[in-house]
Amino acid sequence: MAAWTAAARQAANLARLSTPRTAATSSQASLLIQRRGLAGGGDHHGPPKVNFWQDPMSPSKWKEEHFVIVSLSGWGLVIFGGYKIFAGGKKDEKGEKVGEAAH
Repeated sequence: MAAWTAAARQAANLARLSTPRTAATSSQASLLIQRRGLAGGGDHHGPPKVNFWQDPMSPSKWKEEHFVIVSLSGWGLVIFGGYKIFAGGKKDEKGEKVGEAAH
């Protein structure tokens, strides 16, 4: 992957150097190139998100990944609890106790 990236970067640099440009076309090109994408870090919307253990009674303030973990854990407990209740488990017909010897 690194070799492919280096080769692509080298080809792009070579293409950039080999094409003649005028001042007008280079200024137009610089307007069309997006430099930073979604890298801006300071423009947050809404209230700040907190860890779920800091404010456990209001899930709307939790971080998204904490909400997902807690929700999936809760559903797992509900499904496993329902399974344990309705499946009943194995019932020992013999009724043999641990201390008793089988003869």
